[in-house]
Amino acid sequence: MAGVFFHGRCFSRKGTPQKEPHIMTMMTISARDGGTFNAYVALPQVLPAPVVIVIQEIFGINHVMRAKCDEMATLGYIAVCPDLFWRIEPGIDLTDKTDAEWAKAFDLFKRFNVDLGIKDLQATFDTMKQYPQGTGKVGCIGYCLGGKLAYLMGTRVHPDCAVGYYGVGLDELLNESATIRTPLMLHIAEEDKFVSKDAQAKIIAALKDNPLVTLHSYAGMDHAFSRIEGTHYNEAAAALANGRTAKFLQQYLRQAAA
Repeated sequence: MAGVFFHGRCFSRKGTPQKEPHIMTMMTISARDGGTFNAYVALPQVLPAPVVIVIQEIFGINHVMRAKCDEMATLGYIAVCPDLFWRIEPGIDLTDKTDAEWAKAFDLFKRFNVDLGIKDLQATFDTMKQYPQGTGKVGCIGYCLGGKLAYLMGTRVHPDCAVGYYGVGLDELLNESATIRTPLMLHIAEEDKFVSKDAQAKIIAALKDNPLVTLHSYAGMDHAFSRIEGTHYNEAAAALANGRTAKFLQQYLRQAAA
């Protein structure tokens, strides 16, 4: 069974408006096939709480992913973001601001083994399912690469719910849709430069009649429209998608646990 160790100094985030103060730290999770990897954790003020696994983009556990975790904690969730690039290079923390960082991120993406990544997410899920301060409810949210992995969490790992934002490569994984056992929400950017119109049509056609799947398309939006400070960030679309996600998490992680 995956083990967990806490390390680093816990601290309260200051200087950032938030609904509740929370605590941030790092934890170490044991991989199912040996070795360990780190994860960023944000804890809400009120415990026990449901868990949300935040699945990284191609930039590692960077400030964007840490901020997503912090946001989840202000909403009352235990948020954990595992380092899925640890098998290639641990501790990746890139921005989307320079060509060199983009090149590094795409190289990591090309070298990333999706099946091993899902195994590491399974280890994270198993660990957080038994987390002493959790309620036993565990969902996940993924962005970009993480959106793809969130879909695969729904087909392979089956957390209590899964949300994917502008996931890449889903059209190549639709053969797995028969094994969806998890309420799944997908946010699709209609002008996504990494997901063609044809690919989007295939995804929608394959999943639209599945009662466990909720699809939302965003007209005029490009990839990463919810990434604050990103080139394609759109405040209105991000707020709409995030509001839908918040209600979805509330339904399956809180009301289901009541």
